[in-house]
Amino acid sequence: MFIGKMTLSQSSLFGQIDDLQDLTFIERPIRRSLKTAEEIDKLTVDEDLNDIERAVYLLSSGQDVQRASVIVNLPSLVRQNPAETFRRVVPKVREVLHVAGADMQLAAAGSFLTVLQDDIVLIQTHTHSILQIVLLNLDHRDGVVSSAWLETLLSAIDALPKETIRQEILSPLVSKAQLSQSVAARLASCRILGKAAAKFESSKDLLPVVRSLCQDVEYEVRSCMCRQLESIARGIGMDHTKVVVLPELVELAQDEGSTVRLAAFDTIINLLEMFDTSFTDEQHLWFLEFYKKLCCLGLQHENGHCESQPYPLELENKYALVRTNCAYNFPAMMLFADPNHFLSELYRTFSSLCHDPEISVRRTAAEGFHEVVKLLGPNVHYVHKELIILLQDDSLEVGPQVNVPELVPALVAAEQKAASSLRWRVHEKLLQRYSCLPRVITGDQIYFRFLQRMFGIITTNSVLPVQREAARTLCMFLRYNRKQEQRQEIISKITQELAQGRSYWNRLRFLDLCEIAIDLFSKSYFCKYFLIQALELVSDPVANVRYKLCHMLPRLRSTIRLPADKHLLQQLEFCVRKLLCREKDKDVVATVRKTVLELDKMDITEPYHKRHERDLLDQKKEKEENLLLEMVRDHLCQSSALCRPTFQALPSTVTQLYGTALHSLLPPP
Repeated sequence: MFIGKMTLSQSSLFGQIDDLQDLTFIERPIRRSLKTAEEIDKLTVDEDLNDIERAVYLLSSGQDVQRASVIVNLPSLVRQNPAETFRRVVPKVREVLHVAGADMQLAAAGSFLTVLQDDIVLIQTHTHSILQIVLLNLDHRDGVVSSAWLETLLSAIDALPKETIRQEILSPLVSKAQLSQSVAARLASCRILGKAAAKFESSKDLLPVVRSLCQDVEYEVRSCMCRQLESIARGIGMDHTKVVVLPELVELAQDEGSTVRLAAFDTIINLLEMFDTSFTDEQHLWFLEFYKKLCCLGLQHENGHCESQPYPLELENKYALVRTNCAYNFPAMMLFADPNHFLSELYRTFSSLCHDPEISVRRTAAEGFHEVVKLLGPNVHYVHKELIILLQDDSLEVGPQVNVPELVPALVAAEQKAASSLRWRVHEKLLQRYSCLPRVITGDQIYFRFLQRMFGIITTNSVLPVQREAARTLCMFLRYNRKQEQRQEIISKITQELAQGRSYWNRLRFLDLCEIAIDLFSKSYFCKYFLIQALELVSDPVANVRYKLCHMLPRLRSTIRLPADKHLLQQLEFCVRKLLCREKDKDVVATVRKTVLELDKMDITEPYHKRHERDLLDQKKEKEENLLLEMVRDHLCQSSALCRPTFQALPSTVTQLYGTALHSLLPPP
């Protein structure tokens, strides 16, 4: 985690050092035409001085560019004469850095890091001298400079012996981590602890400092320390991690600061591989509860619904990613918690994921649904509601309209299994669920694989509720079909096989279908495709059909909008007069007389607000129908322009989801 950051800082730092290499021009001949005599005297160095003496002289009496040149070349001096460099030059460098500017500080940080990482054999005294300078400048008032010195120290830790780290770095760290120190100092202490802990097989002595920083009053410090707990846990071992680190992570996971909670989550994920399978009951419960909290991270639950809380966009996206990963791992958590405890331990969490406001979370829950179904076994009915929710999802990514070849046979087989059983209520409920298929599979698949089956159920099944549910599903197929020619063929088939069918039973089912269509379609759509065919049944030879039509006349009248549909109103009134004049069946005559009175009162007795609400609902339906037509036109335009399919193939996991789930939801006959 730190390597990337150190590399970036070092590259920036050493880039500036490379620039300072150009300052070595002070050793080159100077053209007199560019310098005054006084300037030449200041830059002139006695040629009889050796490298060490020249460095000491320039650090003591030279110009800033000369001092910077010495600092940049410090690694070369150490290689040539380490003893004299540390005895005479390094102390002078330390004095210069007290008043040096940022450029010289950055150059010094880079030079000392090179010395510490070089293959030079340094004695303890030499290392001590460098580390004292590094630690002293960690508190520099310039943030860029202090960061450079911190990166130097963190990089140097990899090259230093353990005993040196313990004595020179960790010992003074206790005071640096106190609340009396600046926030910057405490942040630096966190990173140093994390880096140093990885060097030791046991870092128990560091734990009081770690605990103190985890409970710091500033959320930046708590977050920073939390991100170092992985390194510390790996350093102190499993036993101490369970006793010390885990309790701190529990507290940090519930921190009021969102960045702290996110850091706790990242750390826990990274530490999972450390933990063995022999959890205690308490640890088992803690991990399960923590997972549940992650599944709702960034959400609030009101009235059983999940709603996003207002967060900055970047944080909101992170929370959504956390919940998506939780949804992905839900089947594994079922195994962890035991599928037998699903209802008591994980059902509410699973339902929350299926209702999540983020599409990516719901899509991931759908992709793993088949795994949940397999684990539940005979208790699959627990997730029946969630399956329906996902199938009816508004997003095409969750309930995708793409080619799913394995799903269609599974759906067909499920319906055949229900139809061949004696449990007609199961068949009825399954057909009711099929009304969501337009959101799951393509219109072509529905048209060629399911449409004729719905007509077959309507015309041949002997159970009236099943026939009516098939009629409702047929209307749903018609409403969401996006191909004009297919819609026309469906309507034509409804007219020929039902409205004009040979069996009066089929004609009765057409009137049932009309009642459903009045609720489902807009008034204009119903009048255009169904009203005339319904009114023509006034001449039906079977009294039962005319009787049902009489009962429906008020509802048929409610679909006529005046003055635009005045001609339709005239046709309806003609039907009424025809029934009054020619009807012979006494039951039909009695019904038509009551219907006439009801029709006369319709526009008078209905309150205005109810009529207004009904008009608004009708406008909404008509708007949706127009939108579907526009989507069809846009899709055709895009297809002709781009010559490519709109959607990609669905992963096989989603195929298994719907196929397995629908098979499992059907009880055996």
